[in-house]
Amino acid sequence: MSTATAVKMKAETMTWQKLCNKADLVEYSGVAAWVETADGPAQVAIFYIPSDPNTSQRPDQAQELYAIDHHDPFSNANVIARGIVGDIKGEPVVASPIYKQHFRMEDGQCVEDENVTLRAWKVAFKGQEVWIEA
Repeated sequence: MSTATAVKMKAETMTWQKLCNKADLVEYSGVAAWVETADGPAQVAIFYIPSDPNTSQRPDQAQELYAIDHHDPFSNANVIARGIVGDIKGEPVVASPIYKQHFRMEDGQCVEDENVTLRAWKVAFKGQEVWIEA
């Protein structure tokens, strides 16, 4: 395997990358970050929605972190991390701060337009660190 082939294979493989620390996140809000992807650098919006200990949801099912594209395709601006966090029928969503389309945090699907989906990444806490698979 040549060096060029090894570099290409590495770029095409999704890997876990450290993004930041938990203390860098803002509860019930988003922050923007850069990640390296197979297609080059990308901006992602990271949302931290702490689990509610008063709900009947099992702790192992509670998802606290979400990562979707920071780029809003409707306004063509990198603004999703600054969107309004809420839920629609119990599913966490973020409303774009420009034209207010809602995107599901789970998979990036636009609620108002089924033809538009933001990329979504796996993201997780590893201790006090935030890691993303990109």
